[in-house]
Amino acid sequence: MNEHFQLGTLDDGASGSRPATIGNRVFEALRLAIVQLQLRPGNILSEAEVAKQLGVSRQPVREAFIKLAEIGLVEVKPQRGTLVKLISRREVENARFIREAIEVAVVRRACAEAGDADIAVMRDVVARQKLVSVTGDLAGFLRLDEALHQSIARSVDCEPAWRLLENLKAQMDRVRYLSLPHETPIDTLIAQHDAIVEAIAERDADRAEARMREHLSEILKSLPRIAAIQSEMFSE
Repeated sequence: MNEHFQLGTLDDGASGSRPATIGNRVFEALRLAIVQLQLRPGNILSEAEVAKQLGVSRQPVREAFIKLAEIGLVEVKPQRGTLVKLISRREVENARFIREAIEVAVVRRACAEAGDADIAVMRDVVARQKLVSVTGDLAGFLRLDEALHQSIARSVDCEPAWRLLENLKAQMDRVRYLSLPHETPIDTLIAQHDAIVEAIAERDADRAEARMREHLSEILKSLPRIAAIQSEMFSE
């Protein structure tokens, strides 16, 4: 593991829909560290060191490594240990394609089924994003980004769709973190979120779909530039 890296304390609960088991909390701590590039592509992870820093036994760390490998964030190499995987442009593009198909279906359904209270929650998340954007808290902004998309799925009682996306979009998340705020202006993302929520509120499924497609295509604009500038982080 990068000798200068220090893991924080475990959160009290796992994020999103995951139960707050020790294994899931270790998984989430490592996933966030990888997504936020505290653990960078190519870094070697030590099972013993992670367990020591987080104050847990090696078993939940081993379980977390397995889950991270399943979603494509780490790779276990014989004789070398567990490495943070390089970012694959192809995997990012494929994940975005699948995510768009799922989220477009969800947002169209939200236009028919989301209640006033659901829409109020969505608007509140966007309002909090605007406040966070002023402070430059990128991690906080991205947490609220996820909260908005999850709230849309929740509004149509379709959180299983979000649970699927949580794992699918792991590769996308590292690029999203790299893209802020220079490659993808935060104001642009907030405006897109606003447009999606207002289309849902007005029950305009065609407009909601168009705005969701536009929003989820944003990463395709920044990906080539990021891959060129940060080539050491990419596998292609």
